[in-house]
Amino acid sequence: MPSRKIDFDVVREIALALPGVEESSLHGAPSLKVSGRLLTCPAIHKSAEPNSLAVRIGFDQRAELMAAEPGIYYVTAHYVKYPAVLVRLDKIDRSSLRELLGLAWRFVSSKAKARKRGSRRRYAS
Repeated sequence: MPSRKIDFDVVREIALALPGVEESSLHGAPSLKVSGRLLTCPAIHKSAEPNSLAVRIGFDQRAELMAAEPGIYYVTAHYVKYPAVLVRLDKIDRSSLRELLGLAWRFVSSKAKARKRGSRRRYAS
């Protein structure tokens, strides 16, 4: 059976299997978030290649992915200051996408937990 083409529907299916992921929108485009924090969305900036995905990950992780698979992972000047990597959906396989979204989920979830801890400290007297 041929593998289904990777598009945002496949991204959504994989991401929604992760705990706490919810559908949302960002600048009119569909997005997936964890505790209100962006996990992934189509790369909508004009600098991104068509059929690309923006995925939130740490800068070190991004550098490792881009060094290992430059045909799949990249970044443009617009995205370079953001903790995110761009993904060519026509080049990535389902297993690698699942791993990447798991990595992104851990990154975003750790930021969300830190934010919650910080807000509790602020209001505790």
